[in-house]
Amino acid sequence: MGRIVVAEACDAVAISRVINAAYRVEDFFKVGDRTDVGEVAAFIERETFLVARGEDGDVTGVVRVSVDGVRGHFGMLSVAPQAQGTGLGRALIAAAEDFAREHGCTWMDLEVASPRLELPPFYRKFGYEVTGTAEWPEAALQTLKYPAHFVVMSKPL
Repeated sequence: MGRIVVAEACDAVAISRVINAAYRVEDFFKVGDRTDVGEVAAFIERETFLVARGEDGDVTGVVRVSVDGVRGHFGMLSVAPQAQGTGLGRALIAAAEDFAREHGCTWMDLEVASPRLELPPFYRKFGYEVTGTAEWPEAALQTLKYPAHFVVMSKPL
């Protein structure tokens, strides 16, 4: 599975590649890539990406983590297609939660796209419960093939 470390600016291309490959599953309700190198680079400047590196050093999984007081947040959880089903997603969630705890968080939050019906049951296995909804960002509404929103999930750390 490799090691999970904090990403560096030079990882932006590899991170965006892994995210976009993993998010192809959303093509049924969205048009286009999930992210781009510029967005990833901006996130790296103000938040944290944790990356899983394979034995060869290549990025095989990523998760974006942020901290706001006692609340941590993770998103963009992505595992390269060739590494899916190996437990890497579970390891990245644990690493994100550990990161948040180390930064004083007592809660962790995430959002899933409402058309991804398989995701709330997946995250429930890790102790997350639905706590609300959030609107799709207005700037990204044009990427939707039909209306969608976010399902907010949280858990105490």
